[in-house]
Amino acid sequence: MALPARLFCDTSFFYACLDPHDTNHDRAEELTDEAATSATTFFTTWDVVSETVTLLRYRIGFRPAVTFLEEVKPDLTIVEYGQRVRDEAEHIFRRRSRSRRVSFCDAISFVVVTSRLNGMPCLAFDRDFRALGLTVIS
Repeated sequence: MALPARLFCDTSFFYACLDPHDTNHDRAEELTDEAATSATTFFTTWDVVSETVTLLRYRIGFRPAVTFLEEVKPDLTIVEYGQRVRDEAEHIFRRRSRSRRVSFCDAISFVVVTSRLNGMPCLAFDRDFRALGLTVIS
């Protein structure tokens, strides 16, 4: 199956790619291989980059965090956004995080995907993106 030409990537996808002990590691590698074959462009935000580097550093060490910065980040299309996206993300966070665990980073991703990226499909392994109503490939 060919992947779409453009995909938004979440921390859970990036983390699974780099942690061989993650339960989704094998699937993340398959998706990465399919993306290379399909010439898929990966989109993300600086928030996801920051969250990924931090999670890698805290859970599996400095080297995987730097590997992400050196080998993955240069190939990403990082979506820039302004205060309107942050304000809308805060609104989403206040409304949706009361009844379920939605991170502020996920709220920003939701707004970016729906308002800046025309609802493009996402690569994510946690339930948060689906719970927010985004199209998820996992």
